[in-house]
Amino acid sequence: MIVNIALLTVTDTRTFDNDKSGAILVEKIKEASHNLIDRKICKDNKEDIILILKDWVSKKDIDVVITTGGTGLTGRDITPEAIDEIADKQIPGFGEVFRNISLKTVGTSAIQSRACAVLANGKYIFALPGSSGGVTDAWEGILKHQLDVNHKPCNFVELFPRLKEK
Repeated sequence: MIVNIALLTVTDTRTFDNDKSGAILVEKIKEASHNLIDRKICKDNKEDIILILKDWVSKKDIDVVITTGGTGLTGRDITPEAIDEIADKQIPGFGEVFRNISLKTVGTSAIQSRACAVLANGKYIFALPGSSGGVTDAWEGILKHQLDVNHKPCNFVELFPRLKEK
């Protein structure tokens, strides 16, 4: 099954020309034969992030939103807070598994990541670090498998039809 994905890079310094992490994700999405429906870059501004995310989760042709950047500990890192504002459900296991994977690549620095995932309006939102290593770890270690309907014993894709159940 093809997954329709929107990609947001949250940064005060990058452009499409030098957004390495965004470029890595574009390539990974293409390699997995998914559709990149939209891609944006926005500053570390909570209101701007919320506006973009609300727009994307309201669109029928978007299944998944991936953000990169703004998940660290500095004062400007506010992506998780923005995502919390529109979240219907938290997916705590995503951040836990991500930090476990990162522990193997960056050691104890993994505890500085606030990578997270939520459900909002029946769509998955995954907040990844801004580093190229972090997005690669998240894609290769988690998203590549969970966005593949053939991954067993279960995956995020097979839940799409049931995410809005009451």
